[in-house]
Amino acid sequence: MKTILVATEKPFAAVAVEGIRKEVEAAGHRLVLLEKYTDRAQLLAAAAEADAIIVRSDKINEDVFAAAPNLKIVVRAGAGYDNIDLKAATAANVVVENTPGQNSNAVAELVFGMAVMAARNMYAGTSGWELKGKTLGIQAFGQVGRNVARIAKGFGMEVSAVDPFCPEEVIAQAGVAPVKTVEDLYRNNAVVSIHIPATPQTIGSIGYDLITLMPKNGLLINTARKEVVDEAGLARALEARPDLKYVADVKPDNAAELEEKFPGRVFFTPKKMGAQTAEANINAGIAAARQIVAFFTDGCDRFRVN
Repeated sequence: MKTILVATEKPFAAVAVEGIRKEVEAAGHRLVLLEKYTDRAQLLAAAAEADAIIVRSDKINEDVFAAAPNLKIVVRAGAGYDNIDLKAATAANVVVENTPGQNSNAVAELVFGMAVMAARNMYAGTSGWELKGKTLGIQAFGQVGRNVARIAKGFGMEVSAVDPFCPEEVIAQAGVAPVKTVEDLYRNNAVVSIHIPATPQTIGSIGYDLITLMPKNGLLINTARKEVVDEAGLARALEARPDLKYVADVKPDNAAELEEKFPGRVFFTPKKMGAQTAEANINAGIAAARQIVAFFTDGCDRFRVN
């Protein structure tokens, strides 16, 4: 019997916890819950007996691995995993997995919720514009990007995408026009939706030069990670181009400055909300439990990221 810890500052929905428990206990393992913890010492104490940990946006760093001698696997219930120190995990011989695709529709729907709001001037009562017939560029064609493309077609948008890790024929098969460079994506689309991960190569990669390539009245949407945007460059771009708008599910560090200087042209959710739906919450949590059970049953690490 293994001890599986669910450590979540932002808890799963009750029905998700029930589903996780069912998967874990049916496989003969023990579930331990640590919800809404307020001190890191609580996480370290709970991790001491854990063979596996399921987290959401919780930080799992070297101190957790040091405190958890029995730990074999950590699963991030969601697609992004930059809250987990992969180098420290590998050094501790701990497998790290994510649950790709479980939150993708929720994030994609949020993209369009924010797109409509921005197109209608943040519902200020002034005349805006419609998404139908507009061009949409998708930066990274993973699970979220593909769902964004699917929804965009329902709005009647013309969709293109760039992704150096996705074959052009795969993009084309989805009815989306492949773009060869990120510069062309920004240059030729009225709306650009960002879905790249935060890596050493992408952090700060979206800045003044790229943003100001956008056509007049361009709208940039970020539901990925705040780190991929050069915030100083973003501020310069908004200053130089009064026609541009930026909306994000990831509040930048200079949010107060941007909101003060560019009222009606920027919007940030109060906390990351892309995966904050009942369906995504349930799907990701149960998927994480199933992946841990599979790992302890037959060594399956299909979604390993380290």
